[in-house]
Amino acid sequence: MLPPDHPERAALAAEVHARPPEALDTPSRASYVAVLVGEPERGAELVHLGTLCRHFGVAPPAAGATHFRTALGESLRLKWERHGEFSGYTFYRRGLSPQPFSEPPVALLPEGWLAALPGRTMAAAHAKLAPAGSALPDGAELARHFGEHIVVGAEIGDGAGLAYTDFRMHEDGFTRFLVLNRSFTPRQAGRMLQRLFEIEAYRMVSLLALPIARAQLPRIAAIESALAQLTATIAGGAREAADDEALLHELTRLAAEVEQALSASQFRFGACRAYAELVTTRIAELRERRLAGLQPVDEFMARRFKPAVATVQTAAQRLQVLSERVAQASNLLSTRVDIARERQNQALLASMDRRARLQLRLQQTVEGLSVAAIVYYVAGLVGYLAKAARQAGLPLQPDLAVGLAIPVVAVAALAAVRKARRHASEGDRPH
Repeated sequence: MLPPDHPERAALAAEVHARPPEALDTPSRASYVAVLVGEPERGAELVHLGTLCRHFGVAPPAAGATHFRTALGESLRLKWERHGEFSGYTFYRRGLSPQPFSEPPVALLPEGWLAALPGRTMAAAHAKLAPAGSALPDGAELARHFGEHIVVGAEIGDGAGLAYTDFRMHEDGFTRFLVLNRSFTPRQAGRMLQRLFEIEAYRMVSLLALPIARAQLPRIAAIESALAQLTATIAGGAREAADDEALLHELTRLAAEVEQALSASQFRFGACRAYAELVTTRIAELRERRLAGLQPVDEFMARRFKPAVATVQTAAQRLQVLSERVAQASNLLSTRVDIARERQNQALLASMDRRARLQLRLQQTVEGLSVAAIVYYVAGLVGYLAKAARQAGLPLQPDLAVGLAIPVVAVAALAAVRKARRHASEGDRPH
């Protein structure tokens, strides 16, 4: 009853349903690991997952899969998701451990499998989902879970539960989350744990740009200082053209340095901005309510995380502005150099024109001498001819013949020279 489907229709329709949260019974435990994976290691991910699946006797993920979930025996569940730069592994286990976070789900994995994951660990967290009591956890109870660290916490889900964390790596390398269920459905509980894990992962990946920004800031300051000095020199009055060209070479070097810094950091700075927005979105989805005496996650991130992101954004903005300023200064100085060269060219053309006029005058002088020489030689020839004719008996006076021939020869020579000059001028005209 419909026209043929677009080739991507089914995939696009399924996209909004991809990677749904796990439905979690209370009480439960979860462990999450986010691993930065380079493109050469992507194929090894599925191979490594296949090793785990064969260990537990379950089907491995399909070739080219980007997410996968399965039950590993009766006590453990796995959820794997591939993101742009990292992959997330989440393991779930029912029940509680005798001591807080003492028996996490990853303890059920084959020995060495987790440490052999392809890539580098970027974030890791344990979560405990337990029923909420009639009273809020006191300081002693929170200390059992988080030690002496400062705890961040709030009501989440508009009061349907509570979440506590310290956002610190503990001795095992994992961050800890304590979630207390008042009225969560299993799907709600799974969504809340997933949001907390994603906040931790996106927070860490976004901050990969912070060391780059800190390393770039002194370099940016040095380039800004050098550019200010060059700009002051450009505005400092008349200089030789050679000085302008030296300044232009220095500006070109600064432009290359700025572009190199941009190319080395642009991707990471852009990723920081995108991941920071995801952190903000996931915190908003927690729908927090303040608990007396505790910072909520939103306030904690505003004071600790957002300044770091602002540092990255400041470095990115300063680099971009610096690139534009260097380009403007280079264009200004290039224009000045071009104008100076045009003036030199005009002076050279004027000098050539003067030389051409002098050459023309000299040529005209030479032409006059040439006419005189022609008349002299032709008149001599006429005199010889007249003398020969007189010796032959003709009644001619040689001197009279020479005198009469001089005006005729002069007029003829001048006419020939002008005609030759006219032909040369016509030949030089553009067609």
